[in-house]
Amino acid sequence: MTADRTFDALIVGAGMVGAAAACLLARCGFSVAILEAHEPQAFDSAAAVGLRVSAFSPGAQAILTEAGAWRQIEAQRHCPYRRMHVEDRDESVVIAFSAPEFGLERLGTIIENPLVQWSLWQTLQAMGGVEIICPDQLETLEYVDSEPVVRLVSGRSIQCRLLVGADGANSQVRKMLGIDQDHWEYGQQGIVSVIETDRPNPGIAWQRFMEGGPLAFLPLQDGTSSMVWSRPEAEAQRLLELDDDIFCAELEQAAGGTIEPWPGPIRACGPRAAFPLTMRLSHYYAASRAVLIGDAAHVVHPLAGQGVNLGLLDAAGLAEVLLAARSDQADISSEKTLRKFERWRRSEAEVMARGIHHLRGLFMPETLAPLRRLGLGLVARSWIAKEAFIKRAAGQNSNAPALARGVALTDLLR
Repeated sequence: MTADRTFDALIVGAGMVGAAAACLLARCGFSVAILEAHEPQAFDSAAAVGLRVSAFSPGAQAILTEAGAWRQIEAQRHCPYRRMHVEDRDESVVIAFSAPEFGLERLGTIIENPLVQWSLWQTLQAMGGVEIICPDQLETLEYVDSEPVVRLVSGRSIQCRLLVGADGANSQVRKMLGIDQDHWEYGQQGIVSVIETDRPNPGIAWQRFMEGGPLAFLPLQDGTSSMVWSRPEAEAQRLLELDDDIFCAELEQAAGGTIEPWPGPIRACGPRAAFPLTMRLSHYYAASRAVLIGDAAHVVHPLAGQGVNLGLLDAAGLAEVLLAARSDQADISSEKTLRKFERWRRSEAEVMARGIHHLRGLFMPETLAPLRRLGLGLVARSWIAKEAFIKRAAGQNSNAPALARGVALTDLLR
């Protein structure tokens, strides 16, 4: 197969993680192509707040800043939060986190996913060193002179030194590379909606662990809250089918009566949807001159809201590893280089994924309630434990990529 053009990196998938990786690699001076089947829709700030929102950590914010998209994101609607309130189902144990307590300006920022993707897409369009191939799709993969060559549905062929799979949980790249996954189905669904309460949400992320799954409210810019309520599948379907008034009444019963700072009672809810809760961990993140990042490599339970943050850390970690290889005059897609990336990011993702997995197990059976309350109580009383939790949740622990910890890309390029 003869390639039409050769790039340092071909990234398959222009979602938030793939687009961020393309921006970072291009800013590092690598030649990049990014393949996407559908151009994202322009973000409409006049439309109602959508159901697809994420809590972006300070580390993710730093990465998006270095990717060149944060200024545009911040100019649109977003909601920083500086306090987080976590409680057990009977309110016997409460853990409160405050950003200033840990030397942070904010604990995170709630942003609609389409805004982040659209901002990154516009950044890519204005950036040199990136060829956007859209609309088009991957058809076949083979190797020519040991380098990946992909044929697209359009008939075009692209050769690259490194193939990056950023094409989501059902990654075609991963399947073509023959990488298997461990896959857990939790028998639960996460119900999402936008909720209006009597008083505006004062910028606090609130979560209660309940029988059947956690209930979380994330603050939005207009004072409403983005709700995620994890329920067993049959129960979730029942809740989806309820009239709005009845659903709000059941949600009020689950959330109401809590201690401050909950701003209830609930006045109204917007449209509802549900998504299945799963965990997926790929056996490998690297293969012959190819790597997986984001959901293509790992899907975690949304209990701690870390899915997209882990993916952005992958993107920053990949840029850091490739820069180090280039600085050492090494092959950026050699087995040694890619195994370094794999060991680093796979270990970090598995710590988070399996930690959430076991935490979820601790909160589900009521028989473990005494142990659960003991553990929460110890964390609530220990500043060291709270600091360790916040540093990892913020994406700024000691093993995080330099870009997440606030190092400028220009400093890495020196």
